[in-house]
Amino acid sequence: MRFMAIVKADERSEAGGMPTERELAAMGEYNEELVKAGVMLAGEGLHPSSRGCRLVHTAEGTKVLDGPFAETKELIAGFWLLRAKSFDEAVDWLKRAPRPESGEFVIELRQVFEAEDFGEEFTPELRAQEDRLRAEMGRNA
Repeated sequence: MRFMAIVKADERSEAGGMPTERELAAMGEYNEELVKAGVMLAGEGLHPSSRGCRLVHTAEGTKVLDGPFAETKELIAGFWLLRAKSFDEAVDWLKRAPRPESGEFVIELRQVFEAEDFGEEFTPELRAQEDRLRAEMGRNA
């Protein structure tokens, strides 16, 4: 199973504050442990929402809303894409994440949909397309 661990933004990350050398070193060690265990598939930090936008699609068209966005606690500062045998195993790995020097470090965990989750609507043709796209994404990485 794959899981998205969503690192929630805080006032510091939204203000563009960068981690300290000690925080970067601790996160590097933790990420190395995840990679060596075959758990971490991807992971990145994100720039603050002031440097981003939201696209709102409707039947009538698309609106682009520039950041920053008000509800800091609802924003994302980074993520890990993890592979684990169960939700509980993913939680156990995330419990080991380095703690911040101050404030909170909030992580939301969500399971990623797999092809078999979509049932009969995910036809053989759509599965073939998905497989082809995943192979191409792998080459692009």
